[in-house]
Amino acid sequence: MSHRSRRLLTTVLGMLLSWSLPSPSWAQTPTPEAPPRIALRAARLFDGKRDKALPDAVVLIEGSRIQAVGSGLPIPAGTRVLDLGDVTLLPGLIDSHSHLLLEVDAESGDSLGPLFQQSTAERALLGAKLGREMLEAGITTVRDLGNSGLNGDVALRNAIQRGWVKGPRISASTRALAPHGGQFPTLQVPAQPLIEQEYVTVSGVEEARRAVRQAIADGADCIKVIVDNGHNLLSLEEMKVIVEEAHRKTRPVAAHTTLDESIRVAVQAGVDSIEHGYSLPDDVVAPMVRKRIFLVPTDGPLEVCDSFEARGGDVERQRKMKERCRRNLTKAQERLRRAVAAGVRVAAGSDMYLGMPGLTRGQASVKWFIAYAEAGLKPVDILRAATVNAAELLRMQDQLGSVEPNKLADLVAVEGDPLKDIHALKQVRFVMKDGQVVLDTRAPRQQVDAATR
Repeated sequence: MSHRSRRLLTTVLGMLLSWSLPSPSWAQTPTPEAPPRIALRAARLFDGKRDKALPDAVVLIEGSRIQAVGSGLPIPAGTRVLDLGDVTLLPGLIDSHSHLLLEVDAESGDSLGPLFQQSTAERALLGAKLGREMLEAGITTVRDLGNSGLNGDVALRNAIQRGWVKGPRISASTRALAPHGGQFPTLQVPAQPLIEQEYVTVSGVEEARRAVRQAIADGADCIKVIVDNGHNLLSLEEMKVIVEEAHRKTRPVAAHTTLDESIRVAVQAGVDSIEHGYSLPDDVVAPMVRKRIFLVPTDGPLEVCDSFEARGGDVERQRKMKERCRRNLTKAQERLRRAVAAGVRVAAGSDMYLGMPGLTRGQASVKWFIAYAEAGLKPVDILRAATVNAAELLRMQDQLGSVEPNKLADLVAVEGDPLKDIHALKQVRFVMKDGQVVLDTRAPRQQVDAATR
């Protein structure tokens, strides 16, 4: 075959091949699969904003987001219907003060043992277990505030985001900023390695600024500050720099405070929340209202004081410990009443790190929320503290905290009506996060989608 013939044959074969294969413009691109559409039906709905429940509630969900909410809302054709029955739907609960990577035996009270004995990797795996327990109790989001080793909270947050494990959405703080000594000033062992594992200690404004920048570089969504540790106190100048640097990067600041002086410093510096604040002196209440600083009370129910009698040992000593516990809790409840009456906003936080016999981590945390009722808070105020208020504190109010269109489909269904009896929060029957069903306790025959419109 001549050179000219070979060239002609090559040209013809090329043309035939080009005709037989579709060009990019002709090729059919795969049609993206439409996000699933789900309709939730429930007898009642607390949307996070109204004082009263919405009857005959329908929530339309597409993918991970809420599309519509209403009473007796029409359900479009092709929608999967989950009829939850005689329950109350409400936004996924938020725990503004959690410690998922720490569990202490409630009876021994030894908070240091796990820090010494467990690696950050072990604690992250523990966090996966506890996180699942939180989620199944209806807590779909947490703000995890330290004691997570070397950024174990960030690792757990990322694992949950990637779908490796099931757990709540996490706002992580990484290691807390603290004065020298961290939170363990009276350790009788070589303490520095432990302090460096759990805290970034600061002395001076430039160290404070660097510590915030390092936390953000490590993946912090928020900044946790130990303002006082019992014998050392961060200065007003240091706190102002911490708040300034954190807010420059749109990170909220949570201030661990237990003394009047540290509360005053934190409020003056303009933090976003006072954690614990057991005393809350009168002169800080008005500034907190004016600056819209949240109080995150971590007070448990009075019944926890009874555990001292169950520990055995010196009976008289245990009796005195129980009495002191009840006095302290009663005082804390009084300050919560006073703060709410003055207009201080409350965000729910459990500060739960104890292993409570017979309760999962999530059940124990919800029990701490319910305890606000002992201070006189109304059920609707407790629900708001654990939903819309907490979402605003975490700067997630555009995504979470209420049941309304375009927000993430984080929803919980409880038996009964928590607006009438807050203890209904313990009766969780259904949990959804990001439009995915996490828990559904209905009988199997009720879970069949008998009504796919």
